[in-house]
Amino acid sequence: MLFVAVYDFRQRRVPNWLVLAGAAVALAALALGMQPFGIEWSTALTGAAVGFGALLLLYAVGLMGAGDVKFAGALGLWVGLQALLPIWVVASLLAGLHSALWLALQRWPVAPRLSLMLLGRSSAASNGAAPATARRRIVPYAAYLSLATAAWMVWGRQG
Repeated sequence: MLFVAVYDFRQRRVPNWLVLAGAAVALAALALGMQPFGIEWSTALTGAAVGFGALLLLYAVGLMGAGDVKFAGALGLWVGLQALLPIWVVASLLAGLHSALWLALQRWPVAPRLSLMLLGRSSAASNGAAPATARRRIVPYAAYLSLATAAWMVWGRQG
């Protein structure tokens, strides 16, 4: 999750190799009976399917990147559907705050380029000129999914 957060915050993308590694380790943990959150195969597969499927709809209408979708599916393998729902809510609130701050900073008169660079860097913007058809990724949603999952691991599982 740390690598996903760093990649997504810095480059606004999540590499396929990282998502596949996370999914493979989740499947191995399930197969070996070493799943750290005590969920079963059916719960893990349901979480993966719902995580991937729900965000796939957002990707289809252009509201989300493909890496976010794939990461949500891999995350569902780890935590299952029951935990995935509150994680989504927290991640969506964080992403909403990010978006609101980005919109406010567009009108900020003090160092607007610096503030927008910190909040709105996209992989295309950091690698040079963006192609005319490239959609700018402003919100690192997979990073916020990672942060929300870390919070769930610390506070959400108690009780």
